[in-house]
Amino acid sequence: MTENKKRWGDRKDARLVRDGHGLQTIMALLMPNRCDNEVYLSETIDATELVKYLEKKNAGNPEYKTTIFHCVITGLARMIRERPIMNRFVQGGRIYQRDEISLSFVAKKRFTDGADEALMVLVPKDTDTVNEVSKKIIGDVKESRKTEGVTKGSIDELMSSLAKLPRLLLMFIVWLVTVLDYWGINPGFITEGDPNYTTVLVSNLGSIKCPSVYHHLNNYGTNSIMVTIGTLHKEEILMEDGHKEIRDVIDIGATLDERIGDGFYFAKSLKLIKHIFAHPELLETPLNQPSEFDYM
Repeated sequence: MTENKKRWGDRKDARLVRDGHGLQTIMALLMPNRCDNEVYLSETIDATELVKYLEKKNAGNPEYKTTIFHCVITGLARMIRERPIMNRFVQGGRIYQRDEISLSFVAKKRFTDGADEALMVLVPKDTDTVNEVSKKIIGDVKESRKTEGVTKGSIDELMSSLAKLPRLLLMFIVWLVTVLDYWGINPGFITEGDPNYTTVLVSNLGSIKCPSVYHHLNNYGTNSIMVTIGTLHKEEILMEDGHKEIRDVIDIGATLDERIGDGFYFAKSLKLIKHIFAHPELLETPLNQPSEFDYM
């Protein structure tokens, strides 16, 4: 997202925020644990226009059918691209701005108890639209479901291998990885593909017919935002002109690290998400094209 040369204090995946608000800088030192700085958000979002958009878009039975999940992922990417503070994290007592937007999620290989799960990471390009995002997600999920067990060379395989080590040795490795994580010098084979190192970790609970929930953040890694998506359902909504109407809605829950921004910034970011759902044609435009949304 930025081409400026790295400076002393920057990380390989982010740049040190040198002009941050004084309060947030002090909070990063006073309250170093991410789990101690969680704020929770729950919102019911009107998805009626989004449902109409998907019905029209998928009417021709295209090769890649776009889903609500694809739209949510694209909408989140658009919001973060337009609201860059949402792409920050705190680690080692410092605030950093990521070099790129990344979104992660878990894909079930089979919808059965005990079925293997695959961790997926998506790094959208500035020129991507919902069409490219949809193709990437469908392609990655299909590839992960071709085989049972963990994917060779993935973070899943690394964790499975480490789990077989003697406990004392494993404890030492975990301690070492935690120290390296604090200083931002963990090797790439540990961090690449790990959802704990992504901008947003998304859980699509609606795919298993579950409501949205609050999910904790982790002190390990750099992930500052956790989003859960509930099921699409009907609900009576009070419209702007005062009349009530049955609409398609989705419940969304989010957990954020309050040290990266303030409540006002978070609230305006949520408004943009709701605006995108109400105007799904924005999903057809590149991520780097401003929405022209009036935040007031």
